[in-house]
This record gives sequence, structure tokens and C-alpha cells, in this order.
Amino acid sequence: MIIYKKIFFLNKINKKLYDKNPIIGSLFNIFGEKNFFIQKTCFPHPVLWVKSVILIPVIKFIKINDICSYEMLFDLHGIDERLRTNIKDIPNTDFTVFYHFLSINHNCDLILKVALSENKLQLPTITSIFLNANWYERETWEMFGIKFIGHPCLIRILMPQNWIGHPLRKDYTSHATEIDSFFFTKQKEDAAMEALRFRPELWGLKRDKSNNVKYMFLNFGPNHPSSHGAFRIILQLYGEKIVNCVPDIGYHHRGAEKIAERQSWHNYIPYTDRIEYLGGCVNEMPYILAIEKLAGIIVPDRVQVIRILLSELFRINSHLLFISTFIQDVGSMSTVFLAFTDRQKIYDIIEYITGARMHPAWFRIGGIAKDLPVNWHRLLKEFLLWMPKRLNFYVKSALKNSILVSRSVGVASYNKEEALSWGITGAGLRATGVNFDVRKKRPYSGYQNFDFDIPIGDKLSDAYTRVLLKVEEIRQSLKILKQCLLNMPHGPFKSDHPLTTPPNKKNSLFHIETMITHFLQSSWGPVMPVNESFQMIEATKGINSYYLISDGNSTSYRTRIRTPSFAHLQQIPSVIRGQLISDLIVYLGSIDFVMSDVDR
Repeated sequence: MIIYKKIFFLNKINKKLYDKNPIIGSLFNIFGEKNFFIQKTCFPHPVLWVKSVILIPVIKFIKINDICSYEMLFDLHGIDERLRTNIKDIPNTDFTVFYHFLSINHNCDLILKVALSENKLQLPTITSIFLNANWYERETWEMFGIKFIGHPCLIRILMPQNWIGHPLRKDYTSHATEIDSFFFTKQKEDAAMEALRFRPELWGLKRDKSNNVKYMFLNFGPNHPSSHGAFRIILQLYGEKIVNCVPDIGYHHRGAEKIAERQSWHNYIPYTDRIEYLGGCVNEMPYILAIEKLAGIIVPDRVQVIRILLSELFRINSHLLFISTFIQDVGSMSTVFLAFTDRQKIYDIIEYITGARMHPAWFRIGGIAKDLPVNWHRLLKEFLLWMPKRLNFYVKSALKNSILVSRSVGVASYNKEEALSWGITGAGLRATGVNFDVRKKRPYSGYQNFDFDIPIGDKLSDAYTRVLLKVEEIRQSLKILKQCLLNMPHGPFKSDHPLTTPPNKKNSLFHIETMITHFLQSSWGPVMPVNESFQMIEATKGINSYYLISDGNSTSYRTRIRTPSFAHLQQIPSVIRGQLISDLIVYLGSIDFVMSDVDR
């Protein structure tokens, strides 16, 4: 049984934190204050615990109301609380499911948490309220064993169907040396092959027996060049027309969230580069910023601008690959080879500054690894002179080509309401006319000090509009880079804070306490204060975020990574039904995803 302790006393203390959020008072008035508990965290928005018996009506209310409607289910996942120490002022719980909602119109968030006991791990599904809850609930069931009653297809999504156990539970080890040796027998091979067999009836893909229509099932991927990675789609076809399809992910799954539980806060930084392997330092940003919130670290202005410099270089690099491969998918080969020349120039700058190329792992808690090298600006100046003309050439020679235009304009289109219902972010959402970019709406790392515009579309997001927006985003990133070049602040490249990693070594030569601290920080890693933290950023493919829980140790108790591509691929069937296979190729090319960002 879940016991909500000291509710009234704690609500009285924490209620002041949410006086500016009117929906909290409305929830208390409508559903009763006894059914809620306010948790104090480092989050910039309210975190409410709610009793499971009123979960569905509460979610329906926060989605549609006259005060502040939360149109998007941003994230949904679980937490195994059983080994968590230093828990203060939260309900007794064995497992927790959290629902993160986003209001685009009001630019605010709300997190609901539900406490579950180990002997009753079940909740009602919310797939009838938010369409994109489907994959999130499947992943939560798979990783924690929490059942969602009424879910239309509660089967594994990232792991093989014959997998045993729930990997994100605390009693499931992340070290191969702690499990029994694996021997691949003939019986195991047969079981694995049987688990891979596609059963249309499992997904509701049944032929209507009332007529003589004959459907064909086509296996698209996971090794098809136009699937953009290890990604499989089972197509149900009537001729070349797509009647239905089933995206099949998980071939790239690496367990990044599980690995975070065994690495120190500092040693996990290299893994963040590889979550979305084209984004590089962009993906380090939300993790580092979330940790700095936990530690209470304020970084120097120079650090903020250098972080933006590296992030925008990687943003352009990723966009160039996206635009050129989209053109390739439509049928033109030349642009890809030309774009790789441009990307090489960017990698030269990144390598000169960081010493690495794709995965620098260069941001640090409280700063960056090293200061900018001498003459760092020369390569950047050359690139800023080179890229605008090159971009104009791509638009004139390829993106305005009549064949490309005819194959992509109006293809795979959706409106604002559909984008929000599927959790679409980034250019895919802005193409529908929604002006929401985290760099502008919720500035981080000093983005508020830069002058740049956010390109948005009209009313429909189609394949062509999504690509053109990315072209304009490159222009705006070039504008930001020019400001970094002309207005780079002076000062230190690391914060003078005891939890900065690694701390300033020169002081350890004079003070024994500083030397001990330096030794512990370098060997064990920093110990973060007990709390929960969250940070979202505008990544290359949409909104990326990290939700961190610290129980006062040198490793994270729970690291939740919300990636945009996971949501974007879930939308595919609703957009592509009724269109042709050739349209699917164009649609996939216009999404801008990589499977590492989907599977994590």
C-alpha cells in the first residue's frame, strides 16, 4: 500500500513554489488536495505526485482546460525506487511512473508521478488520451515490468521478444561479468529465430475476409540504405499503396540509461556524444547543465559562449548531412559528396579546438576541458566566408530542381494538432507554424544574448518544408557563430567550484584539503547533492533532455534520456498510410533521424 506521509505540512511549504502556476490550484480544488503531493526538486516546473485512482481524469483535465492546456506528452517512463537512499519528503514507493507534459502555448511543463507497490505494478493506459503514449508505455513495461491495462499492443519494443527480465530494474546487473556465461545452443538459436518471425495478427494487420482484396507484406530494412540505419518497417501493401505499416526499432539499442547507473557523473560524459552520434557536443549540453543545476554551479561567460560555439558547429554539420542525404534519397548523388567537403571544414575546426572530431567529450562539469587554442578564429573565419555561398548553391542546383520539388511538396504532411499529439519537436513541429525553439523560449548557456531568428513554416509540415527550414537554420547558426567570433568573452574556462571536474590542480600544491579533494574527484568522481534535476535543449533533430536523480553518490541513481527521434518514428504509420512506397522514402529522408537517437 502506498502511504502519502505529511501531505498537508509539506504541501503548505512547497505550495509557494507553484503560486504562479494556476493549474495547480485548479487540480487541488477539483480533485482534492489530499490526492496530491508537491515534490521539491531542481526542476524549473511543478512535480506533483497523484494517486493512481484519479490518474486518468487528472490527465484528461490537464490536456483540455480553460486555464493552461498541456497539449503534448513530452515523456513517460519509470523509476525503480527500491534501492534509493536519502529519500526525503516523497511518498513511500517501490516503483514510480512519471508523466511529463508540455504546454506549447504557455511555454510551461508539468510532471505527474504515480507511486506503485512491488506487488501491484499496473496502471491504466493513456493511449486514448495521448497517441504517443503507446511506445513510451511499451518501453516502460519492457524496462521495469509495469503493466498498462488496456494498452493495444503491450509487447517488447527495444529488446528481442524472447528476452527475459526487465533491464532497468535495480536487481538487473549492467556488468556482463556478474551474469552467467552465455552458450548459444541450437535450441536457443531456434527460439531466437522464432521470436523474429513477423506475425501480422499480433499488430492488428489482418486481411478483411469479407472481400477478395489481397494484401502483400514487404520487409523494408533493417539493412535498406533508405532506412537510414538499422531500422525495419513492415509494410502492408495493396499494389504499391501503403495500407498500414509497423516500425520495428531496437536493433541499435545499447542501454545508455543503464550504463549511467554504473559510471561516475564525470565518466559518463563520453556516452552523451554517442546518444545521437551526429550531434557531438550538442548532446553533452543537457547532461552537463542538469548536473550543474544539481551542484549549484554557475559557469563563466566564456564557458557559455564556447559551448554555444561548439554546439552550433555540430548543428550545421548534422544539418548538412541531413539535407544532402535527403537530396540523395530523391535521386541526386552529387550533393552528398559536395556536402562532405563542407563537413570536413567543420571537423577541422572542431579538431583544432578539442583534439577530436565526431565525439570530443569536451564539455566538463563546471566548464570545458581546455581553453580555446591560439588562432582558433582563423579556421572559423574561413568557414564563415565559405559556407553561405555553398548553401546558396545547394538550394539553386538541387532543392529548386523541379523533380525534387514535385516529389516532396505535399508529401508526408501533417498539421499542428497531429504534430503535438505525436510529440514532434524541432523543425518537424515548426514547419506546422509553431514557433517553439528551446534556445529562444527557454534560453540556456547564454543563448538569450545572441541575435538570431527561428524559421517557421506555414500550416502544414511536408517533406519539402522540413528540409527548407533546416537550410534556414544553418544560416541562423552561421549568424550565431559570427557573434561568437566577434564577441568571445575573456575569463576562465572553468568554474571555481569544488564539484567542478576535474578541479583546478594548481591549488592542490599548496593546500592539503584541496589536494585530498582533487584526489577524490579524480578517482571516485564528484558526489552530487541529493535532488532531482532536468534540462532540455534544442538539439539537431528536436528537443533532447536529461532527467537526473542523485541520491548523494558518485553515480546517477536514474538517468532518463528523452530523444526526439524516438517520438518522430512513432508517427510514421499515421502519416504514410494511403501513400506510395516512393513517398515513404522521401518521408524517411525528411524526418532527420539516426537510430542511435531512437534506441539509445
